[in-house]
Amino acid sequence: MTALPGDTPGTADATAEDASAAAPAPGDGAADATPSDGGSKAPPAAGEGEPGAEESAPESAAGGGGAEAAPEADASDATPGAGPPDAAPASELSEAQAELAAQRELRERIEKRKAEKAAPISAGGGLSGTAADLLAAVRAVESGEKAGTAFFARPAPAPAPAPAASQRPAPDQPPRPAVPEAAPAAQALSPEALDAVRAVLAEGGAPEALARPALGALGEQAAELLRTDPWHLLAVPGVRPEQADGFARALLGGECGPDDGRRTAALVGWLLERAALQGHTALDAGAVRTALAEHAVRDPDAAVLNAVEEGVALLFREGGDPEADGAGADGTGADEDEAREAGPAEDADAAGEPVRVLLGLDRYALAEESLADGLARLVNTCEKAADWTEAAAAAPSPSAAELIRTVASAGLVAHSGGEAARAEPAALIAAARGLGLRALGAAHSEDGRRRLAAATGDPDTAVTLAGLLSGAQGPGRDEDGALALDLLVVLDAPQLDVEGAAVLVEALADGARLVLSGDPGVLGSAGAGRVFADVLAARACPQVVSRTPDPGPIGELVSGIGIGELNQVDAPGKEVVIVPVRDAGEAVHRTVQLVADSVPRAFSIPAEETQVITVGHGGAAGTRVLNEALKQRLNPGPGRFGGFDPGDRVVHVPAPGRAVPGVVRSADAEGLHLDCGGLPVVVPQERVESSVRHGWALSAHQAAGMRWPAAVVVLPGDAARGLSRPWVYTAFSRGERHLSVVHGVDRALPHAVAEVPAQERTTRLRPLLEALPTPDAASLNG
Repeated sequence: MTALPGDTPGTADATAEDASAAAPAPGDGAADATPSDGGSKAPPAAGEGEPGAEESAPESAAGGGGAEAAPEADASDATPGAGPPDAAPASELSEAQAELAAQRELRERIEKRKAEKAAPISAGGGLSGTAADLLAAVRAVESGEKAGTAFFARPAPAPAPAPAASQRPAPDQPPRPAVPEAAPAAQALSPEALDAVRAVLAEGGAPEALARPALGALGEQAAELLRTDPWHLLAVPGVRPEQADGFARALLGGECGPDDGRRTAALVGWLLERAALQGHTALDAGAVRTALAEHAVRDPDAAVLNAVEEGVALLFREGGDPEADGAGADGTGADEDEAREAGPAEDADAAGEPVRVLLGLDRYALAEESLADGLARLVNTCEKAADWTEAAAAAPSPSAAELIRTVASAGLVAHSGGEAARAEPAALIAAARGLGLRALGAAHSEDGRRRLAAATGDPDTAVTLAGLLSGAQGPGRDEDGALALDLLVVLDAPQLDVEGAAVLVEALADGARLVLSGDPGVLGSAGAGRVFADVLAARACPQVVSRTPDPGPIGELVSGIGIGELNQVDAPGKEVVIVPVRDAGEAVHRTVQLVADSVPRAFSIPAEETQVITVGHGGAAGTRVLNEALKQRLNPGPGRFGGFDPGDRVVHVPAPGRAVPGVVRSADAEGLHLDCGGLPVVVPQERVESSVRHGWALSAHQAAGMRWPAAVVVLPGDAARGLSRPWVYTAFSRGERHLSVVHGVDRALPHAVAEVPAQERTTRLRPLLEALPTPDAASLNG
């Protein structure tokens, strides 16, 4: 059999073209993997594929991987020129002054952060975006400032009719009330502030289209910030350093130079933000210095020091003896020499132990520390009064019984397995509810929620993670503001990023149990971090590995991919079909033919229940081209609602990393009306362009956590550089009954499965978890 291309976390749309600029992010080579010269294994059902000729930009991995990122203003014309400023650098502090300043600033910051960590209310204070909004809502309820219902625009209506057939509800699933959801409205922008930003941008030769994104990124004071420090423009998505340099030259003239402290601090922040889009929560200091040098910074050591002094980045150390050099237990107390020079990627302490020096943004540092503390709290406060013996004996499978027994005596459990193994968390939830416990399962997507509800037989046992945290789904909060739960099972745990996980764990009460369940073989989260992988690697809790295999030819194929083998499988019912193509044009043609004709005719699966998955958004066979071709065939129309027509399949991105499939129903002055899995969603007019895309074809990150009766995976010839084992594993496992592979990458497919593993992400959660004491550490790690 054959397998598919692998992608790594990255951005989409405008940011995809800039992904290569995040040079310091380690592991990027996976995206550029080339096919080996070895022979490919025979496909199970069709002839061998041949490489295509046209280029399709592979899906880049982090930030927009899970959902197509909002389109960003084109910054290509932001400034008339490129390259660093040529003016002489600004005057610098003496070495002694720099050392004293660094020592003072670092110690003050470290002490402040440690004090904040000691106060429970401050935990998670470095979160931002959706995570920060959710955390603010949690705390408002906890403090009594607002009732839980204050965060809902309108109450849930009466149960709605069953969803249309195109939404594929499980046939045996009971009806469920539909909760209308309004897409978040765009933040109101002051006309005066907008005019002021436009004036500054015009003065610096930047396009006016950047005004709104700049206000969104910098706030009402954007004009003043840009005038005094033009490199703040790098905070606007899609703007590159050479464009910010040209903007700065136009505004500052001879006052700026390549080593201007404002420029170097902004570059460090930009590099760390770009790394976060690749999934990293921190970077080696040496990699940051190398990247700064590539951007014409003549003294990278001083630049890193300046960024730390200015609070743009935090400095961490891993390894060695923390107490020997005065470092805190969390590794934040780097000595003065490391603070001044930011050290190499690896150094050694006084005892000769290797030390790794990292730089990170405070939002991710505090999220990881808050998450580690919260997980330790759950481990240490677990209540073990209930008797789970009979529940385990009545479990439907040995793996389910093992999971129930393990959860009975632990506050935190990691459960891993494939699609069939999802029956085990379902059995656990049913068993816990039978004992009178408040138990619930949370899935990454609405599709995952429906599948879990079908497995438990009770729709009240399943929610989406976003719905649970927002309060739109689930049991609500108790009198202390915590989630009213005794047991929470999080499915699709690899999709959990560090900020979302920190908010989730903080919302759980002392004594609650948490089970993180998922398939380690799939692509990681769209956001920064690798929570599930770090918990597994740290062995901070008991781990249950399912022994339930995925059935059928697709299950056999995917299981082999998970261990690096692309095996030929018997598919007597044509469950797996390989369609060889020569180029991208033929790939598009055959894909439309499969979705519109072949699959419906052979398997009685309608086109609306077949999902197309490809490597990238751009290129001659990316999601944009495929969606255009599929719309013309399946739902032609003029696109009178902002490019959309009633009946169009779309994907709504309410927040970065969240992809919600839906169907356009209508549009009016209120916005675009969607049906997302039976839930009505209204997207305001001003957000349609940035958050709604056609959805007949998705990227693998967008498809993660969801399944369809049939999947068509499209691999044009130039997709080889985007292939990896996790990408192939994720894409091939999206089809329940049928998988077609439009194959034009030849030997690159088995090469990717065998030789291109998951991209490594640099995070701090694992060492933080390993350093935390637990009452039963020995048994937990056994």
